[in-house]
Amino acid sequence: MKLFDLSGRVAVVTGGNGGIGLGMAKGMALAGATIVVAGRDAAKNTAAVKELQGLGATASAIAVDVLKEESCHALIADTVKQHGRLDILVNNAGMSIRKQPQDFTAAEWHKVLDSNLTSAFLCSQAAYPAMKKAGAGKVINIGSMMSIFGAAFATAYAASKGGMVQMTKAMATAWAKDNIQVNSILPGWIDTALTRGAREQVEGLHESVLKRTPAARWGVPDDFAGIAVFLAAPASDFVTGAAITVDGGYSVQG
Repeated sequence: MKLFDLSGRVAVVTGGNGGIGLGMAKGMALAGATIVVAGRDAAKNTAAVKELQGLGATASAIAVDVLKEESCHALIADTVKQHGRLDILVNNAGMSIRKQPQDFTAAEWHKVLDSNLTSAFLCSQAAYPAMKKAGAGKVINIGSMMSIFGAAFATAYAASKGGMVQMTKAMATAWAKDNIQVNSILPGWIDTALTRGAREQVEGLHESVLKRTPAARWGVPDDFAGIAVFLAAPASDFVTGAAITVDGGYSVQG
């Protein structure tokens, strides 16, 4: 058994057309996996597929609206139809609305919770039968430092990402008997479109992140290539229910 070999495996990455999702997809592609980029933006999907193919990978894109249960099920069904199997699901799609808690509308609250947490539940639920039938599977859920810490501007986001960790633990417990490992990754402050927006809206954020992070830099999407391969590969077959930080030491700095 090759511990980090993903040859012959098929991975679906929601929000895989940019940022952390694409960084993870690239890592798994280089390890031999076939990648399905799942996203709403057709142009970004096409660009991501082209980049993955440029690495020598087999890659395709499937349009999905993770807010809709039927779209999540169609994503998995189309993946199995095109590639014959599903081995790995990365639940990476997400968004944020930055406001003080008293300023959120109910609609905004639900939009963040549904985009980040409910979508991961729906995609995981859709993927389960294919993984169970195959006798194995890997589910990787993307949490956040906000799964651990609070921030005045991130009430709904923090709630969704805290829920992601607890959902991961529950799914790991439920599906261990089916040889399906479910783990979560907690990114720190990563240079993506999402956090560039945060830096524009939150004064002093850039400086405070650098000051607190022992690595003294923001992370980049490629920092997630290795952890993605580990959690997708046989190397992690006895790792389940974990929440692994990828943050340059941010969460251990007092």
